[in-house]
Amino acid sequence: MIKTNRYFDGKVASLGAENSSGKWTLGVMLAGEYEFETSTEEQMTLLSGRWEVRLPYSEEFTEYPVHESFEIPAGEKFQLKVLEDSGYLCRYL
Repeated sequence: MIKTNRYFDGKVASLGAENSSGKWTLGVMLAGEYEFETSTEEQMTLLSGRWEVRLPYSEEFTEYPVHESFEIPAGEKFQLKVLEDSGYLCRYL
């Protein structure tokens, strides 16, 4: 079954699924600034576009290029500055 998620008045949307490899979502984010909170450990990968990330316990935003990933522990918040409309993959670890 495919799960549909919409956040921030539809500016962030994803489709989620699960199989023997695990659980993940594929999504899009319109340019803007967002804060997310994790319920499980996550790995985020930028597939297209540009974004800067402020990870938990960091004071600065860091730009992550296309195809580079970062991980966020469960129960933490992180912030994204989406500099242009972007596509992403989120794997739940």
